[in-house]
Amino acid sequence: MFAIIKTGGKQLKVEVGQEIYVEKLDVEAESTYEFTEVLAIGGDKNIIGQPLVKGAKVVAKVIKQGRGTKIIVFKYKRRKNYRRKQGHRQAYTKLVIEKIVA
Repeated sequence: MFAIIKTGGKQLKVEVGQEIYVEKLDVEAESTYEFTEVLAIGGDKNIIGQPLVKGAKVVAKVIKQGRGTKIIVFKYKRRKNYRRKQGHRQAYTKLVIEKIVA
């Protein structure tokens, strides 16, 4: 059984027991979080929401909060002596899907 959820401006296909990384959520580590924006559920019978599936939710356990690897943002214009170097680390939340309620 799988579900398609919406979080952080993205859509993710999740299954029970799967570890996922999502945009930072404002929750404590070792707590549970419920995704109520479920777009579709698949498995024995498929349920597609219009736009959301009524009464469906995905329960996940928060493992940790963290920051991703650093990426370098470098802006450059040739012959104009214009160079800007900036680093960025995206904050994330690591979750494990516990159950899907349809």
